[in-house]
Amino acid sequence: MTEYLFGPLIENDGVLFRLWAPQIDRVFIECDGASPQEMELRGSGWYQLKVPGAACGTRYRFLLPGGLTVPDPASRHQPDDVFGPSEVVDLGDLWARDSVWRGRPWHETVLYELHVGAFTEEGTFRAAIDRLDHLSTLGVTAIQLMPIADFPGRWNWGYDGVLPYAPDSRYGRPEDLFQLVEAAHRRGISVFLDVVYNHFGPSGNFLPAYAPLFTPHHQTSWGDGINFDDAKNGPIREFLLQNSLYWIEHFHIDGLRFDAVHAIRDDSARHFLEELAIRIRRKFPDRHVHLIVENEENDPQLLSRDAVARASLFDAQWNDDVHHALHVATTGETFGYYGDYAEAIEALAKALAEGFVYQGEVMPYRGERRGAPSGHLPPTAFVSFLHNHDHVGNRADGDRVMATLPEPALAFAVSLMLLSPQVPMLFMGEEWCSKRPFPYFCDFDEDLNAAVRKGRQEELSQMPGFDGEHVLDPTAEETFRSAVLDWEVASSEPGSVWVERYRQMIALRRERVVPLVSMMSKGGHHRVRDGVFRVEWPLDDGRVYLLVANPSDRYILTQMQADITDVLYVLGEHRPDGVGAWSLVFGISAGR
Repeated sequence: MTEYLFGPLIENDGVLFRLWAPQIDRVFIECDGASPQEMELRGSGWYQLKVPGAACGTRYRFLLPGGLTVPDPASRHQPDDVFGPSEVVDLGDLWARDSVWRGRPWHETVLYELHVGAFTEEGTFRAAIDRLDHLSTLGVTAIQLMPIADFPGRWNWGYDGVLPYAPDSRYGRPEDLFQLVEAAHRRGISVFLDVVYNHFGPSGNFLPAYAPLFTPHHQTSWGDGINFDDAKNGPIREFLLQNSLYWIEHFHIDGLRFDAVHAIRDDSARHFLEELAIRIRRKFPDRHVHLIVENEENDPQLLSRDAVARASLFDAQWNDDVHHALHVATTGETFGYYGDYAEAIEALAKALAEGFVYQGEVMPYRGERRGAPSGHLPPTAFVSFLHNHDHVGNRADGDRVMATLPEPALAFAVSLMLLSPQVPMLFMGEEWCSKRPFPYFCDFDEDLNAAVRKGRQEELSQMPGFDGEHVLDPTAEETFRSAVLDWEVASSEPGSVWVERYRQMIALRRERVVPLVSMMSKGGHHRVRDGVFRVEWPLDDGRVYLLVANPSDRYILTQMQADITDVLYVLGEHRPDGVGAWSLVFGISAGR
């Protein structure tokens, strides 16, 4: 296994503790409450000390000049939250148990995004294991955990993490996370992890006290950017690069979703993101390890393919354009950024065919050009969804708008998402049409909580779903508790009907669509006529996988479906001369 530069190194006769602190001249370490010992400066800002007798379970912390006590920035476990001591952990014995698993090919993927704390009543890694059989039966092939890096407080979405190597102790010990991954693998389910390398949380981040973590040369929504290219950036880059390798190697994580990569500013000759992807792919050539980005800039270069359509850097991007167009088409809502998708039928057809709707055009809501041509990319370069944590949580009440749609419109949206060739992603609970909200929640000290409440009010005033008067208090316990899934509804009569519908469509995807997706080396074509749209995805053997859809509540005369020779799925009314309200048909034609 890799010897990582950061964090404790367990040896036969003790533990070697290490800290990179180039901005201070003395560091002490305290182990298990014993008298502090001064660490040795070994050059280039590195301090280390071998502590005989230290072992797994030893708790330690660093003492800095001026009396500041800090945890290890590469702590593997924080039993008493981010302000407490770190604990030495060794996963070496567990690592070999799961060494046979090699993952699953990307084109087979059906993702399921979940928040560990709200996925079950207990909100732990171990409790999540008990729900894996449900997901396996449903047909899910990969779960994607929202960020678990240790954050301050009792509850958090996860994007305020400050100790990126430590799974948050609210969810359990690191061994519990490993057992969740192992249990998922036994069921043929991959495990992806959401990681955040564009900012650190506002509370509990002590790194700037002794290392140049930030640089004023780049500004982001969170202030100074992370130091990827300024003075002494090398160890900062390596700290985060090795963090990705750590999750994949030590916990057998199968894929990573990188949050808001457009906010990772780097003017180096080799951008951090490029170096990151290359390092991961070189380290794990014999495993199916998949890399996903969230990128508001819609940069297709990150998704580039080689001569045989394999990802050179990142496998896919979350495609907001599909979501926005589908949201407008089914709800009619055009507030905020949804207004840029008011021509919903055209936008939806283009997003399904080519990936991005905006491919260099000016996006009015942003007031600037967005994106670049993406039709050369295969459909698997894009992850589509009815909604994700952002599109639910960034509404004033955290409401699941899609869950309240009339049944025909919701069935249309679900069918379109699951049977189109893009990689589909479900958000936890949507398979039983859960109406449980998922509002933003966090838990800081009172001063920071007050600032968050004010900032959230201001931010949401510009977002869809804001009513101008009421925003849930993101710091209140009842806000967090409201997000915990209603599993009892899954087994109710209406809930079980939706679960079975999802199961059948995912099974159809696995049996009929996945083999076709593996034959798609580029995007498709689309056309719209009289309110009906048609999307064609060419197959390498000359045939065409196609969709004809009517996202409206009226019957429309059309001949767009006349050349389908092999019908895979029909929803609603489908006649030779037209298609009914909220209807669609997926099929195959012989091509031209």
